[in-house]
This record gives sequence, C-alpha cells and structure tokens, in this order.
Amino acid sequence: MTVSTALRYHRFGPPAESLTLERTPLPPRAEGRLRVAMMLAPVNPSDLIPITGAYAHRVQPPLVAGYEGVGRVVEAPAAHAHLTGRRVLPLRGDGTWQTYLDCDPALAIPVPDDIPDDLAARAYINPLAAHLMLKAWPARDRHVVLTGAGSACVGLLGQWALQQGACSVTGICRSDSRRSPLEALGIRPVPLADMAAVKAAAATADLAFDAVGGAAGSAILNALPAAGVLVSYGLLSGQPVLPGVQARAKHARFHLRESLGPLAPEAWQALFRDLWPRLRTAHMPDTDVFPLEDWQAALAAYARPGARKPLLAMPS
Repeated sequence: MTVSTALRYHRFGPPAESLTLERTPLPPRAEGRLRVAMMLAPVNPSDLIPITGAYAHRVQPPLVAGYEGVGRVVEAPAAHAHLTGRRVLPLRGDGTWQTYLDCDPALAIPVPDDIPDDLAARAYINPLAAHLMLKAWPARDRHVVLTGAGSACVGLLGQWALQQGACSVTGICRSDSRRSPLEALGIRPVPLADMAAVKAAAATADLAFDAVGGAAGSAILNALPAAGVLVSYGLLSGQPVLPGVQARAKHARFHLRESLGPLAPEAWQALFRDLWPRLRTAHMPDTDVFPLEDWQAALAAYARPGARKPLLAMPS
C-alpha cells in the first residue's frame, strides 16, 4: 500500500504550532488528472501567512500547506501520457507540501530539461509576481524603490527593473547583512532603521513596490511625489499602508491570485514560456534542503535573518 505524507493544518495559528505531518493511504488517482510525485517545495511567506488566518475570508482548513514546487508525473490519463516521467510544476490546485498530488493537466507547467530542480521549485510565486508587476508598472526611465529588500521577489524586481532600463533601484533592507548582496545586483541599499533616508529615497522616486506595509510602506507613500505610484503586494509587517493627509501619489495593489484568476490555460502556459528564459540568467538566493520530516527546522531556518531559502525535500 502506497502512503501519502502531507503537512496539513486543521486550524489557524502560528505555523509551527498548527502544522502536523500526516500519513494516509494514497487514494486512486482522480479521473482526468495527472498524479505528480513531489520532489522539492520552498518555504515562502505566501505559504505561511494563510496558516495564521490572515486570509480566513479566502481559505479554510483543513488544508495541505504550500503553493509551489516541482515534481515528476508518475501517472497520467491517456490524452496526456506524453507527460509521464516529465518534471512539472503542479500549480493552482492542492497544497504542494505533500508527497503526491493530483493536478489539472492544463495547468501543470512542464519544466525545461536544463532548469535545475531547485530553480524549478521556486519558479512560480516570486518570479511570476515580479514579472507581472513589471509588465503592469514598467520601470524604464524611472527611479524605483523596493521594500523588503533581500527577499527573492525583491531581488528579481530589482534585477529585471534594471534590465528594463530603470534609472536607479533602491532597496530598503532591515538587516545590514543584505547590503553586499543588494549592491552586487546593482541595487542601492538603504537601512530601514534610517527613516530619514527612506523618505529621501521615496521623495525622488517614481515607482515603489512595497512588500512590507505598515510604517515603511506608509512613509514611502506619503513621501512619493504626485506623479509617483506605490504598488502594495505584501504585508510582511501585518499592518496596512496608511496614506497621510498630504499623500499625493497613487496607491495601487497587486495580488498574484487575483491576476491569475481570469487566465485561460493557454495564457497561463504562455506566461511560463516567457519566464523560463529570464530565470535562466537571473540571480536567485542560495538554498538549504530539509527533509519533509524536518519541516520544523525548515521553518526555523526561514525565520532567521540572512538565512538561505529553505526547500522541503519529499521522501521518495
């Protein structure tokens, strides 16, 4: 009997307390679906925040955690038999922090042979968000400010904004350990603790992408010039952006799930055909791999400032 192992949460709360590793018999494959044996899945803020209950209006436990990862097709319906044995990204369906999942063949993204597993596992949340935001708010000839600098998404936003022709990119970072990596990417670091410098950077910016919210996001929005735009795409502080009475800039919002909702399968597949060439040359953070059974150590590593990106490895 084949057993499926999954990290589930049955209630909202701190992830380290709410997640449980569960083993259950693997049911027959759902009709018309691909069965994917998961290989690697990263630990992202977007995986952990829903577990806390922050999005209780949208998700309800019990659920398997995890939104992205790479696996190999082990069973397929006859119409998709060519995918058997191929690596795919089984996205926009069940949680990825499990050993097996069944997914819609139209939404499974085939992985090119030259893309390594650790890059494929991280090819969805951060790369696609950065790609879509820079399509909606191009950086060419603009001075750009990024909060939450040091994260994978901010690193990609900065790299690709400069490739688009941004005049400059400034990264607001919490830890001094982020300074050298940001400078290596061509991003000017500004410490979050120096709020005067943060406001000065915003005052000369045209475009800001904010993953933090709270005091940092609010300060930037309120300091941006009238023609500026602040795009909120995260809430790492847990607090919203609050425009002051003197705020002049536009405040826009981006949510990956909402952007992808109306996409037809062919448009979904086309996004990744555009994305793979960009990822081949992108600088991505280093990773540390943890067996699924050591998920608590992976979450602890995620919480350490300056730590490498944790990846969960599924047992074969």
